[in-house]
Amino acid sequence: MTDNARARKLADRIQVVVAETLDRRIKDPRLGFVTITDARVTGDLREATVFYTVYGDDEERAASAAALESAKGILRSEVGRQTGVRFTPTLAFVPDALPDNARTIEDLLDKARAKDAEVREVSTGKKYAGEADPYRKPGEEDGEDGREGDDDLSGGRGTTGGGTAE
Repeated sequence: MTDNARARKLADRIQVVVAETLDRRIKDPRLGFVTITDARVTGDLREATVFYTVYGDDEERAASAAALESAKGILRSEVGRQTGVRFTPTLAFVPDALPDNARTIEDLLDKARAKDAEVREVSTGKKYAGEADPYRKPGEEDGEDGREGDDDLSGGRGTTGGGTAE
């Protein structure tokens, strides 16, 4: 078994090699604006998963996925040549869900901003239901029975020293 540090280093190297090879050697017209976002390698260094995003609509994403599948052999041989490992890992291309997740989060944030603006608009010019400062301060009257605030927590029995009563 190999350690995870080696697998991470190999994954980082695979990400760079695949991105550079797509930029320089692959001339497939179906390949759109593809960005390699991440690569992960299994612990035995036999399989690599390459995550990518495509700028464009669903048709361009499908065309780019087909172009990546057809270029898989060239990309794997280039990864093997540039990494120098004994067994070149097989490549699997997976569309990254990050842009979709980011879009969903942005939509939720927009809804929250709209709700905040609505609440702010409704609350403009309104007063608080209670007093401006609802907290009691030492030395102020309690208000219910007119007594001063009593800080004695002994239950009504006062003590005059630290000793015990006999």
